Order: sequence, then C-alpha cells, then structure tokens
Amino acid sequence: MDIRRGLSVERLRAWMELTRLNRPIGIYLLLWPTYWALWVAAEGVPALHLLIIFTLGVVLMRSAGCVINDFADRHLDGHVKRTRGRPLPSGRVTVREVIGLFFVLCLSAFVLVLFTDRQTVLLSFGGVALATAYPFMKRYTYLPQVVLGAAFSWAVPMAFSAQSGEVPAIAWLIYAANLLWTVAYDTLYGMVDRDDDLKIGIKSTAILFGDADRVAVGVLQGLVVLTLLLLGAQLQAGVLYYSGVTLAALLFGYQQYLIRHRTREGCFEAFLNNHWVGALVFAGLSLDYLLRG
Repeated sequence: MDIRRGLSVERLRAWMELTRLNRPIGIYLLLWPTYWALWVAAEGVPALHLLIIFTLGVVLMRSAGCVINDFADRHLDGHVKRTRGRPLPSGRVTVREVIGLFFVLCLSAFVLVLFTDRQTVLLSFGGVALATAYPFMKRYTYLPQVVLGAAFSWAVPMAFSAQSGEVPAIAWLIYAANLLWTVAYDTLYGMVDRDDDLKIGIKSTAILFGDADRVAVGVLQGLVVLTLLLLGAQLQAGVLYYSGVTLAALLFGYQQYLIRHRTREGCFEAFLNNHWVGALVFAGLSLDYLLRG
C-alpha cells in the first residue's frame, strides 16, 4: 500500500510539472490580458459565467500549451540545464501519455467554449492552432515569441466575441499591446536559456537581438506603454487607469535594472516580475470602471 501511494504521488508530481500547474506564472500572464478584454467588452464587470469560462479556459489551454511544448522539445530538453529534469526527458511520463493529456486538455477547453456563442466557438480553433504551432516555430524562425504572443493574445478577441457579440477595433488594440508585451517578457525568458539554446540550435528573439537585447526589450516595453495609453484615450479612461499604466511602466524600468548584467537569475526575476505589470494594468482598468459606475 505504501509503495502504491508513493508511486501515485510521484505520478501526480510528474503531471503537475508537465502542465506547469506548480508554476502558475504562465497562467497569470495569460489571465491578466484576458481580464482586460472582458472588462473593456463589458464596460465593467463581465457576466459571471463568462468570467468562469475564460478563467478555467486559460488554465486548461496554458496547461495544454506546456504539454505540447514538452512534446516538441522532448529530444532537446535533456541538453538544457533548466529543463533536463522535466517529466519527458527524465522518463517519468511517456510520449503516449503526453499526447493523450494534450487532447484531453484541449477537449475540456472546447467543452467550456461551447457554452458561449457560435462566433466564439469558431474563434477558438485559431487559438488551438496557434498554441500547437508555437513550440515548433523555434526550429525555423528567430521570432517564435511573436507566434507565442499571437497565441497568448487570442483570448482577447474571443472574450469580446463572447461578451459583446463582436470583435471591434479596440479589441485588436488590446491584442497588439499584449502581443508586444509577450515578445518582451518571453525575450527575457529566452535570455535565461540563450547559452544552451545556441549549443543545440534553438532559435529565439534573445539570440536574434544579441548584444542589443536590452535595448530591444526596452523598445518593446515602450511600445506596450504607448499602446496602453492609446487604449486609455479610446476608452476615455480616468486617472486610476493611467496610474496603473504608469506603475506598470516603472516596473519595466525595474526589469531593465534586473537584466543589466544579463545574469540568468536577473533575467528570470525580470520575467517573473511581469505578473505584476499585468495585475497593475488590470487594477487600474477595473477600478476606473468601478469609479464610473
């Protein structure tokens, strides 16, 4: 009995690591822009059932994205210091189990979307396609972060479609802001693994930018702030929204400080800090709508 319990605990730990549920940073980074979109589409607090659907959908699709990423990198992760202990390269799960889990997660997310409207259901196929394609892009282009940004932003038009029945121009402004933000913070993430990626032939914006990486990230962060300011102008937002954006901009400055020596620890800490960027923008946005109400 004790042996079986130990094996089940190890198996559960492997599934947790495979889906990254033990590292929720990716969920946060997906969730904040989804909430931005839901609040803007609803001009305040969105419908409760949609809030539940999109929250659970983010968790499921982020987990599915991590699973398919590990499948795509199964022959490479063992050569990277940060990833060699993952469930697949360490032999704790099988390829068949990984593929099966990916389809179960995607199917579960699709069932959730069925409780929305037809247009949102159709849009969901684009999200699955982008999430599936991203892990393979790092073999063919130095811009896989752009594909990741497109995938991470796809919940934005879906949220507008589900909440308001349309995808207006302002939805694509939020989409653009999040895409730029994703490329910026995932470049920071890529800087952590750059030395290992160069050895095994993985491509990334961190490698593409080279010694100009800090400047490139800074430019992207500046464009994110500019896009969020344009969004505020479109929304006729008040001081609370702009306060949130200002604090987010200050955090971008702090991230530049963290990566000044390009250490693995500094770059990873800067990446994690982006959770608070998204949270501050959401706090400013939601409080602005609350004040208007």
